[in-house]
Amino acid sequence: MDMIAVKNVELPLPLMHRGKVRDVFAVGSDKLLIVATDRVSAYDVVMDDPIPGKGIVLTQLSAFWLEKTQHLVPNHLLSVRFEDFPPELALYRSMLDGRTMLVRRTEPIRFECVVRGYLAGSAWREYTEHGCVAGVPLPAGLRHAEQLPEPIFTPATKAERGHDENITFDALALHIGTERAELLRSLSLTLYRFGHDYAIERGLIVADTKFEFGYRPDGQLLLIDEVLTPDSSRYWLAESYRPGEPQYEFDKQILRNWLDEHQWNRQPPPPQLDAELIELLRRRYFELFERLTA
Repeated sequence: MDMIAVKNVELPLPLMHRGKVRDVFAVGSDKLLIVATDRVSAYDVVMDDPIPGKGIVLTQLSAFWLEKTQHLVPNHLLSVRFEDFPPELALYRSMLDGRTMLVRRTEPIRFECVVRGYLAGSAWREYTEHGCVAGVPLPAGLRHAEQLPEPIFTPATKAERGHDENITFDALALHIGTERAELLRSLSLTLYRFGHDYAIERGLIVADTKFEFGYRPDGQLLLIDEVLTPDSSRYWLAESYRPGEPQYEFDKQILRNWLDEHQWNRQPPPPQLDAELIELLRRRYFELFERLTA
């Protein structure tokens, strides 16, 4: 399947932010246009090689989950239809269509709301060293990738540069207030359980994920950014799931594993990704989308 990769986006709109994957543009004073490119990052470094079509999967999955969860918490999505975008973007349709969201503008809460249902990634490393994750004590003897007795909320700083860092709930409450921190924890756990249950019915496991929230000028709290995508979540195939063993993965862990095998020092410049890896990542992203959305 031939697909042109979109790596960088230039539009006749004010550029608000260029992240590792998304380019964000202002639409008036109260809306944003979020474009998911095909850039891919690992260990906080953007690879030189994009994954064709990846941004389309991220946008369409986010829109899918935002629609599915709007009964749980309101969100910022206005439209993914190109016809609803500003008319001055008409010449950019081939680049934007399918990978772009028009959203309400909010003041983001500068913390990531991470929920973990299984022991993997940085949580596994922290558990093996300390027996807890972000201050949450866990039972002894858990294996890598094992399901936790209950999902846990492990907030993290949202770094503009460098690495995000896990923090305790008490540290989050100190920064944003106890009442607000408790609300974010409750909403995040509810969203994770909903997503996990939905995915399980379709043969997938959401091992962990992160959510982001923002406030509108009137004080309304909204779910923002990407939701339950393979960039923000760890997805495994349920039928082959075995604690303590490697999992069939659909997310960026595939890229991280490849980079580790090639002994990259995690500093720029990144190594060139081979064609087989790019195709594997592309296929897994689209396979995940098809499984979730049928």
